[in-house]
Amino acid sequence: MSTVHLSAITKQFGKVTAVEDLDLLIKEGEFFTFLGPSGCGKTTTLRMVAGFYYPTKGVVKFNDRVMTTVPPEKRNTGMVFQNYALFPHMTVFENVAFGLKVRKMSKEETKKRVEDVLRKVRLDQYAERQVSQLSGGQQQRVALARALVIEPDILLLDEPLSNLDARLRDEMRAEILRLQKEYKITTIYVTHDQVEALTMSDRIAVFNSGKCQQVGTPTEIYNEPVNDFVAEFIGETNLLGVSEAGLGENHRLYHVGALGSKVKVNNTSLNVAGYTENDELRLSVRPEAIEVSAQPVAGENVFPGKVKLVQFTGAAVHTYVEMNDRLTVVGTALNQGPSTYLKEGAEVYVRLPEDQIRIVPKAGV
Repeated sequence: MSTVHLSAITKQFGKVTAVEDLDLLIKEGEFFTFLGPSGCGKTTTLRMVAGFYYPTKGVVKFNDRVMTTVPPEKRNTGMVFQNYALFPHMTVFENVAFGLKVRKMSKEETKKRVEDVLRKVRLDQYAERQVSQLSGGQQQRVALARALVIEPDILLLDEPLSNLDARLRDEMRAEILRLQKEYKITTIYVTHDQVEALTMSDRIAVFNSGKCQQVGTPTEIYNEPVNDFVAEFIGETNLLGVSEAGLGENHRLYHVGALGSKVKVNNTSLNVAGYTENDELRLSVRPEAIEVSAQPVAGENVFPGKVKLVQFTGAAVHTYVEMNDRLTVVGTALNQGPSTYLKEGAEVYVRLPEDQIRIVPKAGV
């Protein structure tokens, strides 16, 4: 196992800056995820860790060893690609053994290692089958086995589940996590899928436009986003433009322009992110935190509205409420049966709990 330290990393392709001034320390044995939209720099960063790209500026270290310009074959990393990159003319055994053959390992040791890793990925009965005869999920396991059999210090996975259907993705998430825990290997995982990131990671780095916006645990990223980009990219949220309107003993007041009213927010670090007087501010409140009721609601931050749309998703019901003819907010509740669904056009009350609101600055470009 290794730590990975990226220090002041910048990568440019001509005049385009793909990654800018990145500092990250990935701990030994950690499952660390690079998360962000397409073109944000996450795969470029992974390729700099793998050695496929060298940074324009900065230093890459594994433990205390500088690896910035060390070629990929000398880094002892295992890579799983988005398209698996298997050899279709080879059997499962031959695909998995390929890396060991390149390393000139003995036939006896190669056979032992390949059989062991195939058992761990539950493909030992398919050893002599052509990979072209396997399902997508089985091919994904072959790619994992090929990366793991060389006993790498670091496992790198570049959107490995994006070609699988939803049910198979769920199964493979669990499989990858099981193997990562069993091997206790430092793992860097690239995805644009927030569910994958939240359910699999020890920590997450959120990327946008070549810059790392925030690093934290899944609960930190979800509950304490540092800006509106992170709040909106991780899960669903309602974002409202606000400005400071006063300070109380245990709370702050913010004016919501679209509501033409003030809201009260708890004055804690959980509810108010760091910002400067020059920042544009946003109020973020998750749909599951909003209370929508046909009856008057007690408490702070209660506003009238009208139900615009009720959206049934199975496990949950999303209620879109129009407020002040200018603003629509979404409230989400667990499905408790049709008798609890609000009707479109119904007059309702919306409460934005002061302890569930997060005030964040607008992200810089």
